[in-house]
Amino acid sequence: MENLPSILTPDLGLLFWMLLAFLVVFFVLAKYGFPAIINMVEGRNAYINDSLKKAHEANERLANIQQESEALLQEARERQSQILKEAAQTRDAIVQGAQDKAKAEGARLLEEAKAEIESEKRQAISDIRAQVAQLSVEVAEKVLRAKLSSDDEQMKLIDRLLDDVSAPN
Repeated sequence: MENLPSILTPDLGLLFWMLLAFLVVFFVLAKYGFPAIINMVEGRNAYINDSLKKAHEANERLANIQQESEALLQEARERQSQILKEAAQTRDAIVQGAQDKAKAEGARLLEEAKAEIESEKRQAISDIRAQVAQLSVEVAEKVLRAKLSSDDEQMKLIDRLLDDVSAPN
């Protein structure tokens, strides 16, 4: 084994100095390096935990906002439905009122027209009666003048008229 290089088979003095250098480096790292590294790792861990906590809170808020928006949309839909229903009822009431008013107006106009027709009918009948009476008098006068030129004919006409009046109809 004597042919092996000295690095593979170190001397006791070399081991001592290597151990001493290692301990010095370890002490310096333990004193200054490890706390800084641990602080950085802990800070990073705290930052990650805080970010996770904030993300979780943001997700919860987002879920709450979504629920609230769904509730608002549902409420808006219900309100819209109610407004449309009220509008339909109002429209139906207005249409029914207009129909009732039109029927009443039509009935009133029909009654007025019937009354006017009846009045004109009575007036026409009255006029016709007056004209018939006038014509009858004129015709009778002409007939009587022509026929009753003698007393004998006058007596015959009177008898015949009395027979017609006393005879049952």
